[in-house]
Amino acid sequence: MQSINTLEFMETKYIFITGGVASSLGKGIISASLGKLLQARGYKITIQKFDPYINIDPGTLNPYEHGECYVTADGQETDLDLGHYERFTGIQTTRDNSVTTGRIYLSVIERERRGDYLGKTIQVVPHITDEIKRRIQLNATKEHFDFVITEIGGTIGDIESQPFLEAIRQLRWELGRNALNVHLTYVPYLAAAGELKTKPTQTSVKQLQGLGIQPEVLVLRTEHDLSDELRRKVAHFCNVDAEAVIQSQDLPSIYEVPVNMQKQGLDAICLKKMGTEVGPTPELGPWRDFLERRKRATEATDIALVGKYNLQDAYKSILESLAHAGTYNNRKVRTHFVNSEFLTEENAAELLGNMNGVVICPGFGQRGTEGKIIAAHYTRTHDIPTFGICLGMQMMVIEFARNVLNYKDANSSEMDPETIHNVIDLMEEQKNVTQMGGTMRLGAYECSIMEGSRTWYAYEKQSLISERHRHRYEFNNQYIDEYERNGMRCAGINPLANLVEIIEIPTLKWYVGTQFHPEYSSTVLHPHPLFMSFVSACIKNK
Repeated sequence: MQSINTLEFMETKYIFITGGVASSLGKGIISASLGKLLQARGYKITIQKFDPYINIDPGTLNPYEHGECYVTADGQETDLDLGHYERFTGIQTTRDNSVTTGRIYLSVIERERRGDYLGKTIQVVPHITDEIKRRIQLNATKEHFDFVITEIGGTIGDIESQPFLEAIRQLRWELGRNALNVHLTYVPYLAAAGELKTKPTQTSVKQLQGLGIQPEVLVLRTEHDLSDELRRKVAHFCNVDAEAVIQSQDLPSIYEVPVNMQKQGLDAICLKKMGTEVGPTPELGPWRDFLERRKRATEATDIALVGKYNLQDAYKSILESLAHAGTYNNRKVRTHFVNSEFLTEENAAELLGNMNGVVICPGFGQRGTEGKIIAAHYTRTHDIPTFGICLGMQMMVIEFARNVLNYKDANSSEMDPETIHNVIDLMEEQKNVTQMGGTMRLGAYECSIMEGSRTWYAYEKQSLISERHRHRYEFNNQYIDEYERNGMRCAGINPLANLVEIIEIPTLKWYVGTQFHPEYSSTVLHPHPLFMSFVSACIKNK
C-alpha cells in the first residue's frame, strides 16, 4: 500500500462507469469493487450514482419500479446502489452522491426563474450538461478525494442518458488523463449454437464511440468463462488494449467480485492508464477473511421476511445485513419471503412456525399491514425471535395494544384516521405537509438507549447511538406508561424530540422493534450490532 503522504496532494481523478447491451448487469457492484480496490491501495475515494430518470429522487417510487430506496445519513433518499458503495467501502455517502435528471433540471429551472442566466435561451447544451459536470465534480470541491467514481444509470442508447454522456465526453476532454471510462457490457451465450457472442458488445462500444467516448477498459459480464482469444477479438474490434478487457463471470456472492477484479488487475489497469504509479497489490486481508468465514458457514439458520413486496431488491439492505451477521455468527442465513397480504391466523403456524426468527419488514400504506400484525402476534405468543423495522415496529406496537392492552380498534392513523386508539400517529411537524417527496423524517438522528436493555447490550453498552430514519408516523407517547406497565419496554428515546425509537419485550428471547432502519449501516467489515444480536438469538432458537 502506498503511504498516505505520497497521495495527499494528488489531483482528483474521475472514473466513469457506463453500461451497454442490457440493464442490471451490475454496474453498481463493479463501481463498489473498483472503489474498494483503490481504497485498499491507500487512496481516498467516493462513489456517486447519476440516474437518468426524471423523478427528483427514488423516494416516491414503488419498490417494484426501482427496488429499495436507500437513505444517506444526511437525509437523502437515493438509489439502492449507494447501499452497495457503503457496504463495500465503509464510506458514508451524502445527498451529493445521488443525482437524477429531475434534480438537474430542477436546479437549472430554478436558476432560470431567478434570472441567473441573464436572459439566455436555456438549452440541453450547454446549460444542462454544465450542471451535470458541476454535480460530478461537486464532492471534490467540498472534500479532497483522490478518485471520484461516477456510475451512470441506464444503458447506452437510452434517450434520457444522452445529456449525461455528453457531459462525460466534455469532461474527458477537459480533464485529459485525469478521466477514464470503464464500460460494462454483456456477452450472451447461445445454447443452441454453443457459442458466446461478442457482437452486442461491439455494437455497444460503437454507440459509445459515436457519442465521442472511447472506453479505455471493458468489463464483460458473462455466465461462461471467456477465452483469451475471445477477449483479444473484443479488444481488436473495440480499440481497447487486450489486458484492459476484463471478464465479470457469475460468482456465488457479490462479495467475491472485488477479489476477482483484483486478480485480473482492474485497479492496476485504471491507475496505469491514468498515469498513476501502480505499486504493489494490496492483500485485502480482512475482506478475504470475511469470504473465508462465509464459505465455512454452511449450517443454515432460517429467517422469514414478512412483507408485501415479493422482490428481493425491495429489502436489499435487510438481506445483506442478515448475510453479514450470519457470516460473523458462523452461519448461513436462509431467508424465506412471506407475503403479508396473504398471511392469516389460519396459515401463520405453517408459514412461521418452523422459522428460527422473523423480520417484520418496513413499508408504506395499508396493504399487507394486517398480515404483519398477525405475524407479530404469532411470534410474540410463540416466543420466536422477532425484529420489526420501521413500519414493522409499528405493527408490533399495534398488535400489543389490541391483544394485551385490549384496545381492539387500535391502529395507526395512517391506516385508520378515525381510530380512537391511535397508538401510532402522525408526527406533529408532518401534519401540514402537502408534498410527498423528501418531506419525511429522513437521515440520522440520535437515540438514548435504556441501560440494561437488550438493545443496550447489543450495542455493547452504548447509551447514545445515531441511526437513519425514513417515516412520517411515530409511537404515540400518550400510551407509553400503559405499554411499560404491561411488559413492552420503550428502550430507546430520541433525546431532543422525546420520540420512541426502540421497543422490546424483555421477557421474550428476542423481541425488538426499531423506528429507524439499522440495515442502512451494516457493512461487510462492520456488521450491524442489532442484526448480530438478532441472528445470534435465531441460532439459539434452533
